[in-house]
Amino acid sequence: MTNSGQIELMAPAGNFESLQAAIDNGADSVYFGVDQLNMRARASINFTLDDLPEIVKRCEAKQVRTYLTLNTIIYDHDLSIIKTLLDAAKAAHITAVIAMDQAVIAYAKQIGIEIHISTQINITNIETVKFYALFADTMVMSRELSLRQVKKIVEQIEKEEVRGPSGNLIEVEIFGHGALCMAVSGKCYLSLHSHNSSANRGACKQNCRKKYTVIDQESGFEIEVDNEFMMSPKDLCTLDFLDQVIDTGVKVLKIEGRGRAPEYVATVIRTYREAINAYYSGSFSKQKVTDWMKSLHKVYNRGFWSGYYLGQKLGEWSEANGSKATQKKVYIGKGVHYFPKTSIGEFKVEAYDLKIGDTILITGPTTGVEEFELTEMLVNDKGENQATKGDSITIPLKFRLRQSDKLYKIVKTEYAAENVTS
Repeated sequence: MTNSGQIELMAPAGNFESLQAAIDNGADSVYFGVDQLNMRARASINFTLDDLPEIVKRCEAKQVRTYLTLNTIIYDHDLSIIKTLLDAAKAAHITAVIAMDQAVIAYAKQIGIEIHISTQINITNIETVKFYALFADTMVMSRELSLRQVKKIVEQIEKEEVRGPSGNLIEVEIFGHGALCMAVSGKCYLSLHSHNSSANRGACKQNCRKKYTVIDQESGFEIEVDNEFMMSPKDLCTLDFLDQVIDTGVKVLKIEGRGRAPEYVATVIRTYREAINAYYSGSFSKQKVTDWMKSLHKVYNRGFWSGYYLGQKLGEWSEANGSKATQKKVYIGKGVHYFPKTSIGEFKVEAYDLKIGDTILITGPTTGVEEFELTEMLVNDKGENQATKGDSITIPLKFRLRQSDKLYKIVKTEYAAENVTS
């Protein structure tokens, strides 16, 4: 938990762009995978063992905790790999490992790495918390619990003084925002049966995100579910009842999204950071929630619902295949050179047009995510209002441009006209 005593905001990091975006926008901790054996082995680029020191260096400089995810099913041939990964994590001073398999838990405990229990364990009661308190200091509750159930578990931890290996009271963590799966806490076998690609090994093919027709095998009668993807839940969003979430006593709020773009991480983390700060300052209000929700709708989402936290028994399903974001990024070009004395960045326009007044987005492994309105630029060393493919442009910047940085412009989507205030 953060030193301030506030709830800890945990951000996803699928690559260095997202990692930097999380750090820059107020995350208290980040979680990430290394190579395979994590639940986003296919969906994100993932880091390598050699990246661990750099991850820790960046995070420690901003007092951000680092959590390595090793939360897949483990087979015998994986045992040497998990030892290598955990030894490297220990050497790099990673804060903790998120685990579900007893082999990972046992070895992490043996070498002295802090352990967090993954939602894959599906913790739903105080007795299970007590059992895993033998190994772990933090536990992610089942996604299917209501806030009332979560609060009761927190109260029982405090009443019975259930402590982890550190000697501190067990900290409860819940998911606060992002994609949900139709399966119980993410345990699904659909893509294993259809593509021999196991979701429980981080290789989900997302069968549930498609539209299906149900056929009666005896009569041949077909049922098509109109306007709903019957196995694809809307994204979880707790921002509009964040005060109730914090009031349960949970210590960590986890944002899902290691497979999503860095601007998603930047926007969601910044929005929840503002909301958390507003709660503790006493300025959390309906009007602010309305504005925050508009921000969340700008980036990737399948529509929002409250999950099971408010007592809902059945899921709410997506109405479209893919994102309902109100805006998207369009690739323009890449960084060429930075002039430090004048703080000017040079870009090569490789696609589409760019004009004064456009909102632009610059991303990179060190830069993270920078978004702002383009108010001035030179096109081929001349003052112009518009640039096209093949042009060289220079733009004043408040940060150092790298050649690995990419330039995008932000455009509205078909969903921009919809009512996105809730």
